[in-house]
Amino acid sequence: MTAYLTLFGAAFLAATILPAYSELLFLGLLREGYNPWALWLWASVGNTLGSAVNWVLGRYLLAYQDRRWFPFRAERLGASQRWFQRYGVWSLLFAWLPIGGDALTFIAGMMKVRFDLFIALTFIGKSVRYALLAGLLSLF
Repeated sequence: MTAYLTLFGAAFLAATILPAYSELLFLGLLREGYNPWALWLWASVGNTLGSAVNWVLGRYLLAYQDRRWFPFRAERLGASQRWFQRYGVWSLLFAWLPIGGDALTFIAGMMKVRFDLFIALTFIGKSVRYALLAGLLSLF
């Protein structure tokens, strides 16, 4: 159970504004023979809930964007906001991207995307990413 909880924590942190990566741990645990479905579920749920932290930050902390500690720079927010405005809520399917993905989830909070829709689309995108990683590992 410790491995699954560790993966959940790594996936959660990786989706927040903190620098962390869960893919290597996910793949390593797969190679060690842990249940692939359980790993997929723990990683997908952890990563989605971590993104929910960004949604909350975007929803309630935008007033502090001029502060030095604010997690996103104006240019990164601007690029993500343009992407979000162009593709709408469907852009959340790409919240797993290493560049701009966290900002997309933050923007979703700013744009007051319904939380249930946010969770559903973010979970789909993130869970597909982990499934693809598992599939690629099985090919090699």
